Amino acid sequence: MDFFERQDQARRKTHWLVFYFALAVVGIVLAVYLALWLVFGGALEAHRYGGRPTPSLWNPQLFLIATLGTLAVVALGSWLKMSQLSAGGSVVAESLGGRPVLPGTHDLEERRLLNVVEEMAIASGLPVPKVYVLDEERGINAFAAGLTQADAVVAVTRGCLKTLNRDELQGVIGHEFSHILNGDMRLNVRLIGIIFGILCLATIGRVLLRSRGRRNPLPLLGLLLILIGSIGVFFGRLIQAAVSRQREFLADAASVQFTRNPAGLSGALQKIAVLGSRLHSEHAADACHMFFANGLRQAFLSLFATHPPLEARIRAIDPTWDGQFKAPRSGPEQQAFLEALAESPPRGAPGPEATPLTRPGRVVVRAQAVMPLVGQPTVQHLRYAEQLRAAFSESVRVAAREPVGAQALLLALLLSRDDSLRARQLALLESRFGASLRERVAALHGEVSALAARARLPLVNLALPALRQLRREEFERFREALRVLIESDAQIDLFEFTLTQIVERQLESRFAGARRKVVQYYSMKPLVADAVVLLSALANVSSNDPAAVARAFETGAPYLRVPGVELELLPLERCDLGAVSAALDRLAQAAPQIKKNVLEACVRVVGADGLIQEPEAELLRAIAEALECPIPPFLAEAAPS
Repeated sequence: MDFFERQDQARRKTHWLVFYFALAVVGIVLAVYLALWLVFGGALEAHRYGGRPTPSLWNPQLFLIATLGTLAVVALGSWLKMSQLSAGGSVVAESLGGRPVLPGTHDLEERRLLNVVEEMAIASGLPVPKVYVLDEERGINAFAAGLTQADAVVAVTRGCLKTLNRDELQGVIGHEFSHILNGDMRLNVRLIGIIFGILCLATIGRVLLRSRGRRNPLPLLGLLLILIGSIGVFFGRLIQAAVSRQREFLADAASVQFTRNPAGLSGALQKIAVLGSRLHSEHAADACHMFFANGLRQAFLSLFATHPPLEARIRAIDPTWDGQFKAPRSGPEQQAFLEALAESPPRGAPGPEATPLTRPGRVVVRAQAVMPLVGQPTVQHLRYAEQLRAAFSESVRVAAREPVGAQALLLALLLSRDDSLRARQLALLESRFGASLRERVAALHGEVSALAARARLPLVNLALPALRQLRREEFERFREALRVLIESDAQIDLFEFTLTQIVERQLESRFAGARRKVVQYYSMKPLVADAVVLLSALANVSSNDPAAVARAFETGAPYLRVPGVELELLPLERCDLGAVSAALDRLAQAAPQIKKNVLEACVRVVGADGLIQEPEAELLRAIAEALECPIPPFLAEAAPS
């Protein structure tokens, strides 16, 4: 099953979710009707028949009231919750007591966590997500939350940080990244909103129970609504269990495939068996299906268990397990371990002076090799990410971790290699934004000017968490500085286009208050014009020869798979940066299989000559990121140019 099939499978699970939800609503409507009949039905019948009630249970007027009232409460509750969750994964993390981890943290445990998350993100081709720690939770647990890759967060408990070693933590984070890649994360957040709606009646019941007055039937109705609310709880837990259990086995398997270290994930699960994974937040029940391990009391019936038994999960990834649970480290032993490993490079990671990973070289990729990589990071990608992160100089890593430095770092990547043009660019920065920014950018230019193209995109993504800390006015100033440098040479190259796309798409929800985009297109036909804009832009930047441009477009167009529709190459002026950005906005709302066709067509356009050069490969990765179809780094051997 490839990335797009897994995404489709997660989307189809949403259909089952709607089915279960409908069953729950039907059950609640019938229960509400029965409660209303018990409280008011006899009086209504007596009034209708002149004081002589009939034994009939059917009252159309009462049933209509019960149906409309229940639907209104459930729909309003779900809508309000989903509106709250539309801000992204941060809302979920903060509701559970999470605290964001600053990129520049000096806490050893948190620094180790950020290192692992950054490596996983580079290896997956994903933007680095925001990281949270649940400081008050001593159980070992974690989760990923968000509606898009741009608003995704990864959260771990303090117990997870204090108890797990690096390999075990990497196994847990790999499990959560698989939920992001496979579409489970978005499904899980939607599930919170849906379940909240069917639990609202119990909340109303508690309010009515506190009402007073002689011969007041409302407290009785409130008690009945609380009992009815138990139906919502029943169906809610049933839905959570049905959606979650099998996906946990798949995420475990993906984590092991990613890290090639079953002992790490197995060790984490064994420590959970000894120390527990329960969360004490009052909102833990709402999100229990999202956790790495069971965050509530053990379910009375396995039917309601949101996670498979720990023993079954361990044996599925480690058949040689002897059945004995591993004892955790003692406090002093764990602290010494952290001090030794928190800032040390991962195994096999060379220092900056020993690695060729950031040096310029000639890297080419076969067009046929791109699509199988989408959403399929391997252990080789993870080792590459570990080594690449360690290969950046200390000054670059420090700059990427704080807001001002991250801005200067990205601006430095845009400076020209031509001395005279670079001098004009720096003078523009100084005149528009001050001498301080100019000096910081000029100082970092020497560090980043020699970076290979394949090292630039990961560096941009490493800077994103720090850029998310900017205030709105600071972000607007930074965006203006980007525009000034990009326009300073009167042309936009591939990297400038790539950088613009990443900054706008990964930060728009943070600063522009953009609402999440849902899948709106299940057919290619409404998107043909957008796809043509994108393919025409790629064809035009691939060559200056009109014949080669036309040939590249004709090579990729058939992969859109829209028979009977004539596709025509657009001139460069009709597929500028604004047009491409608008096209990507719409294409990002397509179903997974349509995105697959679009991305494959892009690959064929760029690789029309059979090979994809390094700058073109990084442009493809940026387009794939905009479509939420992440491509891991290309690991072709680099030959000195």
